[in-house]
Amino acid sequence: MVKPLLIEIGVEELPAVPLLKELQNIEKKYAKILEEYALMCEFEFYYTPRRLVLWHREFKVAQEDSVEEFFGAPLAVAYKDGKPTKAAEGFARKCGVSLDELSTADKGGKEVLYYKKDVKGRPSTELLPEIVQKWLKSLDFGKSMRWGSLDESFIRPIRWVHVELGDELVPMHLYGVDSSKTTRLHRIASFDPVAVADTKEYFEKLKNGGVTLYQDERRTKIFDDFKAIESQNGVNIEVDADLMDEVVAITENPTALLGSFDEQFLELPPEVIITSMKEHQRYFPVFKDGKLINKFVVVSNALTDDFSEVIAGNERVLRPRLADALFFWENDLKNGLSTKGLEKITFFKGLGSVADKIVRETNIAKTLYNKYNIDAKEEDLIRAMELAKADLMSEMVYEFTELQGLMGYYYALKAGESEAVALAIKEQYLPEGEESPLPSTPLSALVAMSMKLDTLLALFSINQIPTGSRDPFALRRAVNGIIRIVNEYGFTFDIVKDIKELAKNYENEIDIEKLEAFILERLKRYYKVNPSIIEAVLASGERELLALGRKIEALSNLVNSEGFDEVSATFKRVANITKDVDLSGDLTVNPELFEDASEKTLYEKYQDVISKEYDSYEEELDALLGLKPELDAFFDAVMVNAEDEAVRNNRKALVASIYKSILNIADIKEVSV
Repeated sequence: MVKPLLIEIGVEELPAVPLLKELQNIEKKYAKILEEYALMCEFEFYYTPRRLVLWHREFKVAQEDSVEEFFGAPLAVAYKDGKPTKAAEGFARKCGVSLDELSTADKGGKEVLYYKKDVKGRPSTELLPEIVQKWLKSLDFGKSMRWGSLDESFIRPIRWVHVELGDELVPMHLYGVDSSKTTRLHRIASFDPVAVADTKEYFEKLKNGGVTLYQDERRTKIFDDFKAIESQNGVNIEVDADLMDEVVAITENPTALLGSFDEQFLELPPEVIITSMKEHQRYFPVFKDGKLINKFVVVSNALTDDFSEVIAGNERVLRPRLADALFFWENDLKNGLSTKGLEKITFFKGLGSVADKIVRETNIAKTLYNKYNIDAKEEDLIRAMELAKADLMSEMVYEFTELQGLMGYYYALKAGESEAVALAIKEQYLPEGEESPLPSTPLSALVAMSMKLDTLLALFSINQIPTGSRDPFALRRAVNGIIRIVNEYGFTFDIVKDIKELAKNYENEIDIEKLEAFILERLKRYYKVNPSIIEAVLASGERELLALGRKIEALSNLVNSEGFDEVSATFKRVANITKDVDLSGDLTVNPELFEDASEKTLYEKYQDVISKEYDSYEEELDALLGLKPELDAFFDAVMVNAEDEAVRNNRKALVASIYKSILNIADIKEVSV
């Protein structure tokens, strides 16, 4: 038998960000608990800033009856001379019965003690208090708090608990609150608890009381309001997905409203205005003809027919924030872009100041500039490196730290620096994640790469190596960024040879092997391919990042192609035959020692393959693996380990030469499919 089940946990306003971080786990954790109690069924989860709601249209009123089986010791162990041993007596106690009630069963070919009992399913009303308590305790919102005299904690104080099964209250006491058939409406509609007769009335009263329970409905309402504002005013609203998620999470009755601010503030860089609106006020910026205008959209939670005061209030709140930003902007322009003071800011204990970091970064940049010969002026590179951190001394970045680099770009342009230098300053931190854009020019890429390399080398030089999830300086992200830059711009960078060269400029000795292992660990996570493909390429000895990426891609494409299993079998045989051959030794093949036509055919085809130049590793590998028919014919026709030593060594040299050519790209035997 099934009945509807409603679980509503009422709380003081939930902070949006912690809720959204845990959101993907909330339903999974609840489902796991239902499975544990043998009550799994379909359900829906809803949230507003004041409630967490679970809704089952059909929920079992009791667990299903079940059968439990217990297997004990073999009879030879359970009884000695016809008398029960301690093993038998212990098994009976475990089952909660007398020895006479035990029977026997066959298990694994042996007769063992056995007991079976029927288990009556428990009523759901008995289990729900445990289930709800477990679910709430399983939720991880980061920080939690205690209130009143409670020892228990939750993200925010729980103010009401409403649990109905089949429209009947399920009694429970959670976090100092007794369950009741009451709920809360929008605060403006009613501050007091509202009684509900059944689940149908619950949903109706929420709807009529200014609460849109379904988060998807709130999101749709906001987007509909946005479309109406855009249509009526000929504007475009920039929708930040994360900001939209926050707004949905903090409203119960959303209404999008169009506000404005003084045009004088448009003197500020657009990013400053947008950051001020998004980060501090949760406003959406408004554009017209591709340009930011002096308008904003706020999503109100008010329950009213006249929003004029709401709009005016938000306009009043925004004005002083923009006024502060304008003050910082004007002051920074007067002071100019200067690195004075960076020598007093410590980068990290044992690594000197930010000014010292700039010197190290510049040395790396010069080395890479000479290595890559990019289409850019060296003086622009040096100037960009010199000014990259200058905006850290600005009032704007002190107030809005997320604008570092970007403000340096604007201040550099105002100071008359070249567009190339300013752009490199702006893009110095790119890429900042998997989906982040890359630096847009080779100069910017070199600046960004140099900074990431110094951070890696400097911190490894004082043994500040990330462990577990701890990575305060985002070194893992730095490695990912270097890999992306290398692949995008075709920069060759050997993580052993080049790192060793750069490491000479650091006071403390750097453990190159540890750093290599760290970079390779990130590389293995970066490429979303069969892990054995990466291991096969690494087994070739390759440590240059650009080549590694191209070889991994080439091998991956071939492994995923039709018929690779058969190809792999042949070349794994090649690897096994040559495992005792010194590939660095003399692999000269003497055609005069050939005794079978298959040897000559294989040799000539191999010579033809290695005589050509290839546009890609994939093309070269494909050609080498294309030797499969000739190799199969060779293996069928001759015995590699011939009795004649000269013939034997000649055949091994031929097979080993082929294997060595493939090994320059990857060790095929390492691939598992």
